Amino acid sequence: MRQLIQVAMPLVFSLTPPVQAQDILLRDLNVIDVASGTTSAGADILIRDGLIAQVGPDLTPDTEMKVVDGAGAYVIPGLWDAHVHVFSSEEEPETAFDMYLINGVTGIRDMGALLSFERQQQIVAEIESGDRRGPRVILSGAWVDASPGSWPGMFLADTPQEAGDVVQEIAAQGWAAVKSYSMLDRDTYMALADATHAAGLPLVGHIPESVVLRDAIDAGQDGMEHFGRVTMACSTQEAAMVDRVREALLADDPRSAMITEMQSQNQIVLDTWNAPLCDQIVADMAAIGMAISPTLVVSDFYTGTRPSDDALRMRILPAAVREGWLQPDFRLSAMTDELRAIADQSIALDWQTFKLAHDAGVPILASTDASYANPFIFHGFSLLDELDRYVETGLTPQEALFTATVAPPTFLDLPDQNGTITPGMRADLVLLAENPLEGLGTLRNPVAVVANGHLFDRVALDGLRAALLTPDN
Repeated sequence: MRQLIQVAMPLVFSLTPPVQAQDILLRDLNVIDVASGTTSAGADILIRDGLIAQVGPDLTPDTEMKVVDGAGAYVIPGLWDAHVHVFSSEEEPETAFDMYLINGVTGIRDMGALLSFERQQQIVAEIESGDRRGPRVILSGAWVDASPGSWPGMFLADTPQEAGDVVQEIAAQGWAAVKSYSMLDRDTYMALADATHAAGLPLVGHIPESVVLRDAIDAGQDGMEHFGRVTMACSTQEAAMVDRVREALLADDPRSAMITEMQSQNQIVLDTWNAPLCDQIVADMAAIGMAISPTLVVSDFYTGTRPSDDALRMRILPAAVREGWLQPDFRLSAMTDELRAIADQSIALDWQTFKLAHDAGVPILASTDASYANPFIFHGFSLLDELDRYVETGLTPQEALFTATVAPPTFLDLPDQNGTITPGMRADLVLLAENPLEGLGTLRNPVAVVANGHLFDRVALDGLRAALLTPDN
């Protein structure tokens, strides 16, 4: 591929980009249709007011429009990470948003925060108006748990009546979804599902530990977070394990008792995983369109897999975050020697089950659980690691790309994004030096990124990286 011609004026790297996206004509691109796996060579893309206005050969630019020679680059829709936590502190978005952009991630679904919902909405509005640089953010983190709650700031519901009241509050505030969490009891969860759907919202989140996956299917849960509960549902002992968790949740310290009980589950699942049962459960999930955000990369945290201190993703992090990640963590403290000994087997079984689910037609939403609160799961960088995992399980590069470009905006039912590069769609794009359908390695070094109509060429992306590398990095 010829070298991309840089625009005449270098882009600004400050925290406040231009308020309005500049109209752009990108020339000579190989436009990839991820869903079909086809490529249209010699195409131009005209971007106006942050949207794709035209796609085709030899387009005529408007007066004063920026014209950029794509030099035969391959272009795909911007990548999505469908499960992140970007608002664990006021400072986190400042670094995280640029970490997403330099990795071609132009859309994220936030699944729970410590900042107020009003502050989250304000930040999202700043991105949409162009007053702040960053990916598109969908606020789906209205998490609902039983008392005392697994994390600060959760909505709490201990009875079916309270579940209905909480959903009304969530809907009134304007959240994009209701997120169920781990300690809800079965009756409260079922009421939460009914109330959520009655309010016209999707129910996403954890399958509560006192609920078998079959109940979540019957309740019509729209999306589930993390993959382990699917593998557990393939065990002939799922119901018995859930019954023991229900007993544990009656303890004075239900959260600790639940975690203790869960420590025995991995070995039981390894011993009792059943292929015919698994085929049936994933077929039933596919039949109702229950999407999964697998976050397979989270296993790195539990197995101690981490990059070297001199890796770019480590040096970009603020020093306080790096130091915090080295401190004891309650989740790792709960890991027993027995769990560590079978970790590789458990991960392999998750991967095997993941492939079965994908092949059965279960919608997969590429996702990572990236957050400053989750050590060594990185904004932006880990999404590319997650896609590599999907290929390692047996998906093709095209199938893996589908989970990060087409599946998330389709699941979110966004009116201006559907994973295609067509007129009327939001101008969120990634330009690549090589064909990603032949290998995902090219995602690691995009030629350019377009986010909400703002073009970041290679010079600009390098500038973002340099700005992230503060003196203490």
